[in-house]
Amino acid sequence: MCGLFGVVCRKAAFESIKPRIERAHAFQQHRGPDMRGETTLEIGDGRLVYLAHQRLSILDLSEAGRQPMADANQGSWLVYNGEIYNYRELAEAMHFSPVGGSDTEVVLECFRRKGVEAALPEFNGMWALAWVSPQDNVLYLSRDRAGVKPLYVARAEGDLYFASEIKTLLALLGRRHRLNLQVIGEYLVQALQDTGTATFFNGIDALPAGSVAKIDLAAPELFIAPQTYWEPFAVGRPVADAEEVTQLVRNTVLDAVRLRLRADVPVGVLLSGGVDSSVIAVCAQRALRDSGQAVVALSAVSPGQPGDESPFIDRVASHLGIKPIKVDTAWGPDEALELLRTVTWMNDSPLGSFSNVAFYLLMQRAAEAGIKVVLSGQGGDELFCGYRKYLGFHFQELARQRKFGRLTGAAWTFWRNGVVLGQFNLTEGRRYLQRRPQGSVLGDEVRQAFTPQPLGLPPEGLAYRQWLDYRRFSVPYLTHYEDRASMAFSREVRLPFLDYRLVELMLNAPVDSKLGAGWTKYSLRQAFADWLPSEIVWRRDKQGFSMPQEEWLRGELKPVWQRMLHRDAEVFRRGLIDHDALHARFERFCRRQGNIWYRDIFAPLALEVWLQAYSEFIE
Repeated sequence: MCGLFGVVCRKAAFESIKPRIERAHAFQQHRGPDMRGETTLEIGDGRLVYLAHQRLSILDLSEAGRQPMADANQGSWLVYNGEIYNYRELAEAMHFSPVGGSDTEVVLECFRRKGVEAALPEFNGMWALAWVSPQDNVLYLSRDRAGVKPLYVARAEGDLYFASEIKTLLALLGRRHRLNLQVIGEYLVQALQDTGTATFFNGIDALPAGSVAKIDLAAPELFIAPQTYWEPFAVGRPVADAEEVTQLVRNTVLDAVRLRLRADVPVGVLLSGGVDSSVIAVCAQRALRDSGQAVVALSAVSPGQPGDESPFIDRVASHLGIKPIKVDTAWGPDEALELLRTVTWMNDSPLGSFSNVAFYLLMQRAAEAGIKVVLSGQGGDELFCGYRKYLGFHFQELARQRKFGRLTGAAWTFWRNGVVLGQFNLTEGRRYLQRRPQGSVLGDEVRQAFTPQPLGLPPEGLAYRQWLDYRRFSVPYLTHYEDRASMAFSREVRLPFLDYRLVELMLNAPVDSKLGAGWTKYSLRQAFADWLPSEIVWRRDKQGFSMPQEEWLRGELKPVWQRMLHRDAEVFRRGLIDHDALHARFERFCRRQGNIWYRDIFAPLALEVWLQAYSEFIE
């Protein structure tokens, strides 16, 4: 887990870029405090490639892991952020022995022997990388299938820039950027971020997840045309037997956790007391059993607050025979604004909710405890249909297919079990129901530029809707904020549920293995029913990273909100939001009038904080 950036430019232009490079290093230093490396490569007569790397040492802590790294023949160079978990198996298949034992050496050797495009589909991991072959005049950029590791690109005056974080590109480019009004509209109206390659800054884009871009360095113009190297629906026959799905889920999750425990530093598990995190914890315990190591668990708690998960955390911990490190994520209104500012700067974009702050504090505690790698349960809800919306989509799909008998039977079993049906919230759910979300607080220019994302059930059905969440509507931002918050403290987050083998399995599995017998996450619950307490496996409630955000905004944080969003605030001065409409909405929210989601109130505050933090770089 590291940070990288690079510049491909005309030789004559490099002198003017040089003064900005040190600031770019400083902006990204938290991603890799253990080592810093850089190299400059000449490409033909006209161009050069500058590669920079900040290393967080996880596998092979020695100097042999330093990057940029050259292959054995010094014919190509690699800067790489992430982990290829199956690097040992890849090395063994090639009869290759890394000098220092790092996965970076294995990646380079795979590229040297097989070529980049042929090697990438064999990788099981998370990565963002740049591979340069000066003799072939080619640069490859790539990201992992889920886009867990970030990589952003920009072009200016014929030159190409890329980096792990947006702020790094802003430092390298050294100029102001216009705001992307479509991205702002999606954020304010639909609570969406990272739905595609666009960022909040026009001219700075993310390389698509699951893609590779081959760039001809000898061409008159540097052209980026990413190509997809993975299609989860094209992996063979769907698994039709529910019992087979359950067995495959157990085996795949266990192996995904086993691979992600590989490290030369302490590894922990984020334990919330929910099904997903508990499954990861028990798999980690079983995988570590032969080594004599104990599972280290880190838990966020909020004693005395609604939604506190402490009883469930304690039950799992007792079952596993461990004592988790508990972090009280509560803070006062005086701290809230400063925390928002700090986390926003690290996040590159406006925060989605106060839960992002809580995760940041959790990573701070992981750093204090010396836990350098943590396993998280992100992706479980998307793969196993854990969110409330999926049941609604399932019922809608049955109605479309005119399978009313099955619809009635499914509704009865979920109602009988008390799962999900009682938790539907029209305030949140309206964004999936409306064809044109209400954006009355938007400024005129944003309203005209913004086209809502269609969030309902697509014609392709439920599995494809899961894929859209994986690719666009859910996983991208979840991994975005976890990456930024963890790397702020030089911690690495690993995500077993995003193992591509599990993604392929569950997207192609029958719906009854996900929403079956009146239960969400049915095959996951079944797979681990005899490994965990029944009150954990068969929990009826679905808790997220719960925080009393609505009450804070109506109570202690109301003065903060009003003070920040005064008439001359940036969101109003720039015409992004209508002042009177927003304040009228806030008053209705405080009086509990109408179905106003707390994110409709939080988002303008978070956007204002972001505009202030990044004002130096905004036109």
